[in-house]
Formats: sequence, structure tokens, C-alpha cells
Amino acid sequence: MTSIIGNTAAQAAFEAAMRGGSLHHAWLLTGPQGVGKATFARAAAMRMLADAVAPERISIGFDVPEGDRTRSLIEAGSHPDYRVLARLPKDAEKPDQDLARSITIAQVRTLQPLFATTPSMSPRRVVLIDAADDLERNGANALLKNLEEPPAGTIFLLVSHAPGRLLPTIRSRCRLLRFEALGNDEVASAIRTLQPDADEQEVAALVRASDGAPGRALRYAGLDIAAIDAAIAAIASDGDRDNGRRLKLAKALGLKTAQPRYEAFLDRVPAFIADAARSRSGPALRSALDAHAAARDLAGAAIGLSLDAQATVFEMAGIVATLRH
Repeated sequence: MTSIIGNTAAQAAFEAAMRGGSLHHAWLLTGPQGVGKATFARAAAMRMLADAVAPERISIGFDVPEGDRTRSLIEAGSHPDYRVLARLPKDAEKPDQDLARSITIAQVRTLQPLFATTPSMSPRRVVLIDAADDLERNGANALLKNLEEPPAGTIFLLVSHAPGRLLPTIRSRCRLLRFEALGNDEVASAIRTLQPDADEQEVAALVRASDGAPGRALRYAGLDIAAIDAAIAAIASDGDRDNGRRLKLAKALGLKTAQPRYEAFLDRVPAFIADAARSRSGPALRSALDAHAAARDLAGAAIGLSLDAQATVFEMAGIVATLRH
């Protein structure tokens, strides 16, 4: 099981609630995407279910030892008192392909037979929703009914990257647990744990690209993100007046085999421009903000509209080049 790194205040608050007998029936875990909310939710669920089986056990932290029956059942996906709602693959026969756009009302309704019975292994069950932002409207309304009249012994853990998008009535039924971006040392520790083969140069590049979110950094693992960032920085530095850098980058990232690096480039350019804007003022700041808006819009259209990769990279790099002025 993945260790929890960072956000010690959130961990302490939840552990205090567990130990103090004040465990609310619904928790809303908020914060930037990729900072470990879902990792914490899974660990907390395992800890709560393990302790409920053996209430006489005094546990510290959220680690459940290997060999524990609760851990074995959860890791096998067969614990009768633990359910996870998340977006499902569009094609059930291709689980590694694209996911559905939302968590459907049909998925929420699968909880009703569970709630019609008492928990199997202890007085407690846990339902984790990752992420609640993905609930379709009818699904959110169906969940709200369960939050308003919670089944006995049931704890809901709702992960949310954008709580403002949730129904206000859902937010009001939950206790808030806020997660923050991690420090560079914490991100580096997470990367080394999850990517033990990464050398220090790659770790450093991933930390720079993470914006405090290890989950974001890991999306770039193995893509030589340092080279992508260096190419972007070079274009921003000299303006690439003869288009040489842009052409080279467009050819490299326009290949079909470069699709993951192409998508990383689309993600990195708006982040690079946003970072550059922080050190500007006056007309230079306005120019950077315009560039950021243009890059963000192009990145969104590139994937959604399946724009030509080579032409898109060339255009995106042109936006970066305006930072030179």
C-alpha cells in the first residue's frame, strides 16, 4: 500500500476524529488534483474497516500490516463492506482505454442493495467516491439522499478537486478535510517511492513540473520532461526568430509514437507561461496573461478536436515565443 506523504494536518484531524468517537458520516476531501487525497481516502478506509473488526486494537497512523484480513480483501477487490465509485472504462473489455465522462446514476444505485443490509464483517462500511466532481447530476441527487439519511455504520469519503462544482446540499452534509500542495522535498520523496528507477535528474525535473502535486509529476514519468521544459524555455528566451526551434520541436512531437510527450507538452506550456507571468508587471504581464489564455485554449482544442499534432506544436511554440517581447 502506498505511503501517505505530506498533509500531516489533514491526517491528524481525521485520526483525531477516529480516535475521539466524533467520526462524521460524510467527509469531503478537497484540494488540488494529484496531492494525495484519493491515496489518503483509501488508506483511511482500510484503517477504519480494520479497526472496526478489532475495536480493542489501538492503532496509530493509517498503515495496516500485510497479512491483515481487511487489507487482503480490499486489495483483492472483494471486501463486502467497501465500495468505490469512479468513472468506468467506456469499453469494459478495454479497461486501459478512455474512461466515461461521468459517474452515472446507475453506479450510485448499485449502492442501494448494500445499504439494505447490515455490514458483513463489523458494524461499519465505507463508500469512497473518486471523484465526486465526476457525478452526473442525477447521480449527485441520488447520492444526496444517502447523505441526508445515512445508512447505519456507513462512512462516505468524497474526493473533490473542485468542490465549487458540487451541489451545495452535498457540501453542507460533509465535514471538510482540506489538502494542500506538497513541498518540493515531499514531492521528491513521493516520486522516489513510486518511481524507484528514476535518477536524480529526472526526479528534479518531475518536481519542477509537479506544482506541488506528486500525481501530476507521475503523469510525466519516463517522458523526458526536462528536455521538453528546456525546449520551451529556449524558445521563450530568444523568441526563435528563424522558427528553427519550433520546427524541430514540431517534427519531434508530431510523430504518432510521441503522443504521450505531445500531450505533456500541451500541458506544460500553459504552466510555463503562468509561472513566467508571476515575475512580470505592466504591459509585460498583460502580454503573458494573453499568451496564457491562448495556450490554454489551444491545448484544450488540440485534444478535443484532434488537431494536427505537428501544426499544433508549431502554433503553441509560437505563443511561447511572444514571451520574448
